[in-house]
Amino acid sequence: MSGRDFLENYFDLKAHDTNVKTEVIAGFTTFMTMAYILVVNPLILKDAGMDFGAVFTATTLSAIIGTLVMAVWAKLPFALAPGMGLNAFFAYGVVLGMGYSWQMALTAVFLEGILFLLLTAFNIREAIVNSVPLSLKKAVSCGIGLFIAFIGLQNAGIVEANPATLVSVGSLTDAKPLLALIGILITGTLLVKNVRGALLMGIVATTLIGLPLGVTSMPDFSNGLTPPDLSPILFQFQWDQVFTTDMAIVLFTFLFVDMFDTVGTLVGVSTKANMLNEQGEVPNCKQALFADAVATTAGACLGTSTVTTFVESATGVSAGGRSGLTALVVAGLFLVALFLSPLFLMVPGAATTPALVLVGLFMMSPIKDIDLDDFSESIPAFLTLLFMPMTYSIAEGIIIGMLSYIILKLLSGNYRQVPVTSYIVGVLCLAKIVM
Repeated sequence: MSGRDFLENYFDLKAHDTNVKTEVIAGFTTFMTMAYILVVNPLILKDAGMDFGAVFTATTLSAIIGTLVMAVWAKLPFALAPGMGLNAFFAYGVVLGMGYSWQMALTAVFLEGILFLLLTAFNIREAIVNSVPLSLKKAVSCGIGLFIAFIGLQNAGIVEANPATLVSVGSLTDAKPLLALIGILITGTLLVKNVRGALLMGIVATTLIGLPLGVTSMPDFSNGLTPPDLSPILFQFQWDQVFTTDMAIVLFTFLFVDMFDTVGTLVGVSTKANMLNEQGEVPNCKQALFADAVATTAGACLGTSTVTTFVESATGVSAGGRSGLTALVVAGLFLVALFLSPLFLMVPGAATTPALVLVGLFMMSPIKDIDLDDFSESIPAFLTLLFMPMTYSIAEGIIIGMLSYIILKLLSGNYRQVPVTSYIVGVLCLAKIVM
């Protein structure tokens, strides 16, 4: 049996209506849109006092571990890496805000991973995923679309902070925004012409155009190909704060945000890819959640913040990725990046903006399946998709959506339409807001 035949059989590509070429392109597309984490995560955790080079290595290794588990066990086209927002809470909330050491924060992440393993083993996390109503699952896909499009515009400086209006349009004639807009037109043209691999080709083309514009930098291999030493942060735990109130608050926050970020990504991207089963459930959900838990636990041991399923996986799904082979390609590219990081890090944020913005469009398609005339369904759905980009959080969108769904069903006398598990999740959501 050839290697291609093995991959087709192991990942059941025919049943997923895909092939090796499509899956490889999808893997490259996902990796290129999330490779920024290799720089951004070390930069954020450096502010907490951690070694930049060591965090780079930990970031890469944890992404490889989590994505490999997702690929070979869950067989889903999702990639994992240390999550944005969670790393910021780690550095600026726990360490700089509360005044604790980064070792204490790593200990909280490790405990979070252990708890996630237990919750997943007893099907509690899977029950939470399945408790999300179908209308909200479709809204989550739309909300993620708006969210990642907003991230893309922000990365390129097309949208920037404004003290008066919170956000405003940037200077579109500057090099970065201009490059991103050119990239959107190039990628859009490729999509109109139905060119396979349009998103990946758009990223590469935009990166190259960025060279004369001064946005893209040539790779620097002056430090060689050896990954930075991991020892300064490896297994650096601090156990004397485990039974404190602050540890409980930190641990709960990590648990809750990561849980609903993962739920949102799994549900939203699976909905867009038409991967949900007849009951509206994510296939191999338990295995996918185990990948997240294993990666978080391993990441803490290596020395990085919480590892989670990346919303940028939507770009690979939009490029045709439907199986774990997509994730396997992403894991392989992270391994290559460990030794050839300058080559991959030369891709500027502006070059990934076209893919993120256009995938935002793709993710909006489930909105047509939401019954907008049934306000007990459409209002929570709208609040879900609205709050995700507005609060810069998938978790907050789900929290608001679930609570409004339950409350409206209760007030309208349709409380029997809400499963018991949804009420339990609603109580957890309410607890998160109160805390």
